[in-house]
Amino acid sequence: MSSQSPDTKIILKSPVRAPSAVPVDDAVLPFEVDALDLRGRLTRLGPTLDDILTKHDYPAPVGKLLGEAIVLTTLLGSSLKFDGRFILQTQTDGPVSFLIVDFQAPDRLRAYARYDANRLKGGQKSAILLGRGHLAMTIDQGADMSRYQGLVALDGGGLEEAAHEYFLRSEQIPTRVRLAVGEEWRGGDGGRHRWRGGGMLLQFLPKAPERARQADLHPGDAPEGTIVHAFAEDDAWVEGQSLISTVEDVELIDPDLSGERLLYRLFHERGVRVFKPLALQAQCSCSREAVSSMLASFTPRDRADMVKDGKVVVTCEFCSSVYQFTPEEAGVE
Repeated sequence: MSSQSPDTKIILKSPVRAPSAVPVDDAVLPFEVDALDLRGRLTRLGPTLDDILTKHDYPAPVGKLLGEAIVLTTLLGSSLKFDGRFILQTQTDGPVSFLIVDFQAPDRLRAYARYDANRLKGGQKSAILLGRGHLAMTIDQGADMSRYQGLVALDGGGLEEAAHEYFLRSEQIPTRVRLAVGEEWRGGDGGRHRWRGGGMLLQFLPKAPERARQADLHPGDAPEGTIVHAFAEDDAWVEGQSLISTVEDVELIDPDLSGERLLYRLFHERGVRVFKPLALQAQCSCSREAVSSMLASFTPRDRADMVKDGKVVVTCEFCSSVYQFTPEEAGVE
C-alpha cells in the first residue's frame, strides 16, 4: 500500500473524444459550452417529421411551416422534467389560419395545420403564410396541476422571431433559435420526396445573473424624446450569437452530417460537451375509447345529426385515423 503525497493534485477532467460521425435522426441532443456559459439543444428530424406531414399530403409551403413548428416544439418541449405536455398553437388571419403541435413528454409528437388552399401561392414564406394573430405556448402538467400559457403576437414575422420575442418577454433568458425544414429526394422505395427538419436553441446562462441582463422592453407609446434603455451585451453572449448565426439551413437538415460534428464545427475552439440524446417518435394519443368518450360529451341531438348512411364516422385531425360507430355505439337514441 502506498500513500499519496499531500502535494499531489488530482485534476478530474471530462472525457474527451472525437465527435461521432454517425447521424442520428429523430432525437434532441442537449449540449453546453462551459467556457461561454452557453447551453442548448440540437434536434434532427427525419422519419418522424415525414410521417406526420405525409399523413395529410400538405402543399409544400404548408408542410414546411408546420415542420418548423414541430422543430420548435421539440426544442422547447424536450426541456420538460415531468410527464406533461407542451402545446404550441397559432391562430392567425393568414393562409394557414391554425396550426397545433402537441408534444407529450418524454418523446411523443403529433401535429395538424388548417389552411385555405385558394390563398396559397408559390414562393410564399412562412411569415406570409402565418399573417397576423398570436402564438400560444402551453405547458400542461396534468389534471391536478395548473396550466402555464405564454402568448406572443404574430405581426408579420416567422416562428424564429416569435420564439425570440417569447423568451425576451416571458422567460427573460437571452436565447437564439434556428429552424430549418426541407425535402430530400431518395431513390429507394420507388423514389419520393421526404421531409427533413433541424433546429438549434442556444441560451446564455451565466452563474452571475446580472451578466444575463437584457435591454428593457421598448417604451411603446411613451412621450417623444423618451430615452430607450441601452446596454453592452456580455462578450460571451455576443460570441454565442455570432456563432449560431453562421449555421446554414442545409447543415441543420443534412442527413449525412451528424449533430455532434455540427456542434464541433461551431464550438470546437471553446470546447463543447454533449449529453445523452433524447429519442422522438410520431405517435397520436387518439383511441377508440377516447373518441367514444368525446361523442358522449355531445348532446343527443348533435349525436343524431352525426349519423350518415347508418353510422357515425370520426376522423382524427392529427393522424387521419378513422373510427366508425353504429348509432347505438355512439349513444344515438
